[in-house]
Amino acid sequence: MFNNPFMYNQQTNIDRLNEQINNLEKMKAQLQNQQPPITQNFQLAPNYEPIKYANSMDDVAKASVVNDTPFFSKDMSVLWVKNAKGEIKTYELCEIIPRDDKDLKIEMLQAQINEMKGMIENAKPVNEYVDDTVKNAKSSNVSNDTTSTKKQK
Repeated sequence: MFNNPFMYNQQTNIDRLNEQINNLEKMKAQLQNQQPPITQNFQLAPNYEPIKYANSMDDVAKASVVNDTPFFSKDMSVLWVKNAKGEIKTYELCEIIPRDDKDLKIEMLQAQINEMKGMIENAKPVNEYVDDTVKNAKSSNVSNDTTSTKKQK
């Protein structure tokens, strides 16, 4: 036609592009075969903070925490739990010692003894009434004669 070089080279260009695409696909396949597959293994850390010790509630208030964190007093008698908002809850702890049948019986008997002691201390003595009636009443078997049995001189 007009002797257009683009018309003549059009088929050549298409062939060249197809060849480049084929080469790129071969390179892609080779790279995929060479690389080991990527695996993502995540080990998540525990979602809690370890137990902490504190001397007072002021120490707990000063500490920064991310999650609910328990704080114990040194003698383990008080527990503070502080959350991420800064709110603090306080609990008193007492040790629960397991008791067997003998221990329970001893406690029951001690309670009974203490109860009886209380009853004895609170009871009004019965002798008080007896003393009053004896002092005021005259005995019928005793004579009221004031004469002495001693010899007179």
